[in-house]
Amino acid sequence: MHTLGVPFLLFWLIWGHSCALGGKVNKHKPWIEASYHGVITENMDTVLLDPPLVALDKDAPVPYAGEICAFKINGDDAPFEAVVLNRTSGEGVLRASSPVDCESQKEYTFIIQAYDCGAGPSGANWKKSHKAVVHIQVDDVNEFSPIFRESLYKASITEGKIYDSILQVEAWDQDCSPQYSQICNYEIVTAGTPFAIDRNGNIRNTERLSYDKQQSYKIMVTAFDCGQKRAKEDVVVHIEVKPVCKPGWQGWNKRVDYEPGTGSKQLFPKMHLETCGGPLSGVKAMVELQTNHIGKGCDRETYSEKSLQKLCGAASGSTDLLPAPSPSTNWTAALLMDSGRDSDLIYRFDGRQAANVPDHVVPQNLTDQFTIATWMKHGPSPGLRAEKETLLCSSDKTEMNRHHYSLYVHNCRLVFLLRRDFTQLDTFRPAEFHWKLEQICDKEWHYYVINVEFPAVTLFVDGVTYEPYLVTDDWPIHASKIDTQLTVGACWQGGEVATPRFTQYFRGSLSGLTIRPGRIETQKVISCLQACKEGLDINSLESLAKDIKFHFNPAQSVLVVEGEDVDSINTAMTKVSYINSRQFPTPGLRRLHITTTVQCFGEDTCLSIPDIKAVVMVLPPSEPRITIAGSNRLVRPASDLRGPLGVAPFKELHITSTVMKGDGFGGPRRPGVMEVMHNLDYCDVLVIGEELNPDRESLEIQHSALLGKHLDATNSTSGISIYGVDSMAHYEQALRQVRYRNWRPANLSERRFRLTCSELNGRYTSNEFNLEVSVLHHSAPVEHANHMAVQPQYMRPVHHPLMMHSLNSHMSGSAPPAATVVIVVCIAALVVIVVIGVYRIHATHQEGSREDEDEVKDAEEEWDNSALTITVNPMENIGGPQALGDEVRQEEHEEEEEEEEEELVGGVTSVESENSDEEEDDDEGREAAKERKQKGKLGWDSSSITY
Repeated sequence: MHTLGVPFLLFWLIWGHSCALGGKVNKHKPWIEASYHGVITENMDTVLLDPPLVALDKDAPVPYAGEICAFKINGDDAPFEAVVLNRTSGEGVLRASSPVDCESQKEYTFIIQAYDCGAGPSGANWKKSHKAVVHIQVDDVNEFSPIFRESLYKASITEGKIYDSILQVEAWDQDCSPQYSQICNYEIVTAGTPFAIDRNGNIRNTERLSYDKQQSYKIMVTAFDCGQKRAKEDVVVHIEVKPVCKPGWQGWNKRVDYEPGTGSKQLFPKMHLETCGGPLSGVKAMVELQTNHIGKGCDRETYSEKSLQKLCGAASGSTDLLPAPSPSTNWTAALLMDSGRDSDLIYRFDGRQAANVPDHVVPQNLTDQFTIATWMKHGPSPGLRAEKETLLCSSDKTEMNRHHYSLYVHNCRLVFLLRRDFTQLDTFRPAEFHWKLEQICDKEWHYYVINVEFPAVTLFVDGVTYEPYLVTDDWPIHASKIDTQLTVGACWQGGEVATPRFTQYFRGSLSGLTIRPGRIETQKVISCLQACKEGLDINSLESLAKDIKFHFNPAQSVLVVEGEDVDSINTAMTKVSYINSRQFPTPGLRRLHITTTVQCFGEDTCLSIPDIKAVVMVLPPSEPRITIAGSNRLVRPASDLRGPLGVAPFKELHITSTVMKGDGFGGPRRPGVMEVMHNLDYCDVLVIGEELNPDRESLEIQHSALLGKHLDATNSTSGISIYGVDSMAHYEQALRQVRYRNWRPANLSERRFRLTCSELNGRYTSNEFNLEVSVLHHSAPVEHANHMAVQPQYMRPVHHPLMMHSLNSHMSGSAPPAATVVIVVCIAALVVIVVIGVYRIHATHQEGSREDEDEVKDAEEEWDNSALTITVNPMENIGGPQALGDEVRQEEHEEEEEEEEEELVGGVTSVESENSDEEEDDDEGREAAKERKQKGKLGWDSSSITY
């Protein structure tokens, strides 16, 4: 209290003194600083000034005049106000009159003045200070998150390079201050990516990228401002990896599937050549189809050699020296066979095997013209000095060691030796013909044909002609009585050694070795025999550009395409196709190899185009199921077997083939059975049981049945073989003409046969169709037996002969009178009918003779015995002596009928007899014969009479 009282007293003393001195009040104006600097945080109202807001007045301590009543701000847009806190001390405060936003305005400048309280309480005569400048800075608050300027960033890079900066991402912040508006850091959110980002947003790769490994990357990036506030939304960055521009073919598949039966299929429908923008003057592409591992060098027909020769129109008379082993061709049984070649008959010789061809197979006289043909695969011989390797050799069987003719390989040279006899020539003549070719030792299949027109000898290899580079002469061989031995795979040395043996063994593979005397093969036939059934092709030739040039090799396994324009080459290559014309091709891989040469202006080559290696996968074909159907049992009387034509066992034969097929390849398959038509190459009819005895039976086919067909037939005691590439319908017709005869069938009860057919040399075989021919003999006479039960040759067998005999024996005793009368009447009626029949037969025979002179072709129509049926009353033999007399008369009638029938059959040609015998077992033929009989050829139609 004492401390406050002294200043107050001083103030009033001073004030009173001032009044007393002059009585004048408020002489001075207030004083403030010349300038102020303030800071305000946005969204706050307090301003921190430096220096503080204080006004002084020299009139103090005079009341009112020495006090500060107000601070005024000059500037209507300044959102601030100044408030006096203490009038006496002059302290004041500056504050915001409305919210301050840094993002709207970062600083303010305005004028402030201080006002005193005037001369009295009324405020009159107030004074104001000078103008002071106030600078206010608005402090920022981190209220906004960073935002990326783009919603998506994209970039592309080339594989194999390290980039300092692939692209730059950029974010911004709405805050006003550098602290909060600047982006201080970027970060890749996606883990495990080969990329990094710096604080400026530059993205780079941390390792070399590969287009083959990954073609594109998607990463997420975020940003932070300097206040460490994270971006509200991350941004997506797409980085595409581009391959290094490598000149080469693009847009092709490494594997192309080929379904059998679809014709020509494009191999590279979307392929194009990338040249990296370089100007080109020409492009040359070579497409090679590699099929060396398929069959004998490519997909060929795998029929037997004889069937192929028949199919290609080769001259007949060739001898197959390497046939499939069988009972009749057993000399190849001991040779090694390569069975993994899709039914191709291939023999492999390893230097230890050979085969002697039987004498009855060897052509005895080759003449001055003959042909030797074979498929051969051969490689270089081991050792520094190779020995002769003999394919075919005809040498002395005993005593001497002369080679009459041979075909051998020596040091990758093919040599043909031909020594003529003195009986043919007696001068120094050509004897050895030498060819030196790469094909002989390239370990690939080739087709060799040697045409001999002595003294000229020509070699064909895969259809191309080669003349010998060396021909040596020699003297002919002296005539002798020594037999010769033909050997395959070596040469037989039968003389001049202690023990006869093989020598000069062959090492390699052979197939289809044939020799044909008297004829040479034509170029057309040779090309057909070695032709491939698969190859390259070009679709839509008319759509190719005019500057495109192309050509194939003869086998169509190599295609060369040339052009000046890349677009034209691309179009041409998209039309390159694969085709396989076989109905049942060999499945498996075929390799494709494409080599390309590019020329630039003024340069030979300017770009290196990598080779292409692809494969064609030939899918397995639907395997056919060949079915032989028909009657399995044929019952014929012995008289039919004794006839000039015998019987036709396979008259009702039918051959069909079916495959399991789906609706479409590659999609869902609903299996179903579909009948297909294709060729066959042989059908064999084998005798089951004892072989045929040529003295009393035969199984044969007339040559006329094979006319107009690509078929031949051979028969033996084991059966008959029909061979040749022809349709199933032609085979069916031929087999129906096969005849079995037995001119002494007394002891024969049955003969059984087995029929099988094949397609593609056994690749697909039919079921085994077994047929039994049963022989019906005449019943032996017994006591009181009626000889009417013994049937003539033209009658069909009685179906119940045993039942007849048992009933006759049972009723051999006395019969009641009524039964006797019935029997007598029946016998009398039968006798009348027989007499009439004999008369009609005689009349028919005379009419048939007249028609034979008019060249009527169907003798079977003169007498149709197929429909005659006689049922005998078992009580008819009770007639005693009368029955015996009837029996004698019936035997006489039968003998007369047999003689007339023999005349009837003997009076027609073999063709007529064959036709009539066909109609005997044909329903339609029987109907036609019945109609002609009704018109008057035969007065008695036995089919309508029954007893």
